[in-house]
Amino acid sequence: MEKIKVGIVGAAGYTGGELIRLLINHPFAEIGFAHSKSQAGKPVSAVHRDLFGDTDLVFANQIDVSADVVFLCMGHGESSRFLEDFSFPSTVKLIDLGNDFRLNAEGNDFVYGLPELNRGLITKAQKIANPGCFATAIQLALFPLAEAAKLNTDINITAVTGSTGAGQGLSATSHFSWRTNNLSVYKAFSHQHEGEIKQSLAQLQGQFNVPFHFVPVRGDFSRGIMASVHLTCDWTAAEAEEKFRTYYANHPFVHISSENIDLKQVVNTNKCLVNIEKHGDQLHIISMLDNLLKGASGQAVQNMNLMFGFAEMAGLRLKAAAY
Repeated sequence: MEKIKVGIVGAAGYTGGELIRLLINHPFAEIGFAHSKSQAGKPVSAVHRDLFGDTDLVFANQIDVSADVVFLCMGHGESSRFLEDFSFPSTVKLIDLGNDFRLNAEGNDFVYGLPELNRGLITKAQKIANPGCFATAIQLALFPLAEAAKLNTDINITAVTGSTGAGQGLSATSHFSWRTNNLSVYKAFSHQHEGEIKQSLAQLQGQFNVPFHFVPVRGDFSRGIMASVHLTCDWTAAEAEEKFRTYYANHPFVHISSENIDLKQVVNTNKCLVNIEKHGDQLHIISMLDNLLKGASGQAVQNMNLMFGFAEMAGLRLKAAAY
């Protein structure tokens, strides 16, 4: 099979680096260009130092419009501005990893790229809005409930993310000396991912208007997300586990565990693990994934695979960093 040609815009950041790591080993794709304004002319391995010896790619300052697919790995708000100034031929598929096109709006022709919700639409799409990392973890904890119209009471969520979720730019709350041995809440009840979560739940359940309480937490680790969700539900734990297994039976990256789960099981993989328990009338769901893979670049490659008719798991059979 002839390999498709891939371009990456914003390739010097965390998500761009993860895409390079995945795509240099992808059986059906090859990187045509890795664009970076700030690092143009430098070897990719000078920035993504773990790639030394794996690739001779050099950051480009030009964008090759002959690519089959282009990933946009820029900060939130930058993709829409970029596409106002730069247009791609209709033959080029786009996958945006930013926040710009995730919400339905007049004139927005991007498909929301969560395969466990929109796989059929993704296979036909020309443009994909890759979901947010918190949004992915939380939605995968709630979809089977939404499909069964069981989201009728307050939904309570506390989710902890690693420092890479803040991007590569330095800030007061992302540098090593502040983050290490530290925890803090941020954007409580006002996180930017809430809109896409509620939009997807309404897609499954229809009118979704129950109270939604989301408290994000900065963790003292580099990568991964743990989402802890609880709500009132009349399902037993066994019934809930069966419903979850049925919903995700044909989705290869979501796995339901009968035992408690931990972050090291998912870091460096494209998996999402889910554990379900019942405490009185409260259904407690734990969802875990790697924010840079299933929460970002891995999911973007999963979407690419679906768009081009490749095996969904191609290039994504990764080993967890278990120790």
